[in-house]
Amino acid sequence: MDHTQYTTNKAERKPGKHLTREDRGAIEAMKKLGQSNRAIARYLNCSPTTVSNELKRGTRPRTGRRGRIPGYSAKRGMLVYQTHRANSHKPHRICKCSAFAQWVVNKVRQENWSLDACVGYARKHKLFLPTEMVSTKTLYNEIWAGNLVLKPLELPEALKRKKCYKSTAKRKKAYGTTIDERPEIASSRLEVGHWEGDTVVGKRNGKEAVILTLLEKKTQHYLAIRIPGRTGEAVNAVMQKLREDFGEPFFSQIFKTITVDNGPEFADFAQTEQFGTKVYFAHPYTSWERAQNERENGMLRRYVPKGVSIENFSDEEILWAADALNGLPRRNLGYCTPEELFEAFLDIVYAA
Repeated sequence: MDHTQYTTNKAERKPGKHLTREDRGAIEAMKKLGQSNRAIARYLNCSPTTVSNELKRGTRPRTGRRGRIPGYSAKRGMLVYQTHRANSHKPHRICKCSAFAQWVVNKVRQENWSLDACVGYARKHKLFLPTEMVSTKTLYNEIWAGNLVLKPLELPEALKRKKCYKSTAKRKKAYGTTIDERPEIASSRLEVGHWEGDTVVGKRNGKEAVILTLLEKKTQHYLAIRIPGRTGEAVNAVMQKLREDFGEPFFSQIFKTITVDNGPEFADFAQTEQFGTKVYFAHPYTSWERAQNERENGMLRRYVPKGVSIENFSDEEILWAADALNGLPRRNLGYCTPEELFEAFLDIVYAA
């Protein structure tokens, strides 16, 4: 035979599988030998209809009455098959949601929204019809598949999933009441007014400005304030300023409890209790005891990257970063923003 690239040796073939290049070569060779469709089907262990359809697929249409009748070509049959397979896939739904996809891209790039925040906020406020949107999981799948202009590196939360290991380091002495004595209401997120605190540093070597952060556990309202150094005096000065800003009679209602770590900047933080706020100290080397604050500090790194000196940022830039985080819709808040919920809480406090 002149078809050296094909073989007529019978190969093991399971029924229901698509024809291979070798199967098509066998069909072409056996057809030239005058074999019937049923004989070819028995040889290939397939249905005679499969052979018939393949002959139609691989036979060139006759364009005139003269000349030889076109015969089956395995090469043509394979080419038509590959073309049909390329066009047989269901189109991605994201292709029909271009307006929503562009809106998501803008929110992620301009306002640092998460994909889930985009989907939840759009559904809650009915910005798009249900048929014009896709789910959060679909968005992530399309990004990892490269079907959206967004890249995984533009979604830092998608790349920051690290396993938490508990330290066995020796415990240090706490500066005040330990978290073990904190009432359950302060950790259950059932009541507004319970906070977690920490500091965010830029460069770890040398004395320079840092950021004092406070997070309200139920509303997730976030305060980020630049202070001149990682000292107890600077932290206590901020707490005094917050007392004046929120109003001295209302401070203990807004800040019912605050839980901080055992960093040196909180050595004298128990003095805040003179304002009517109860202060608790987490165990040393147990950042998971203030998980909400730690997570929000991680989101702050979008604006203040690690290793970059805080001296490079003004007070206004740090406050703006906190405002941006407070404006992000959250799934666990019903896609409300921390700013909306905290403002509603302040209205109740001041009205009373």
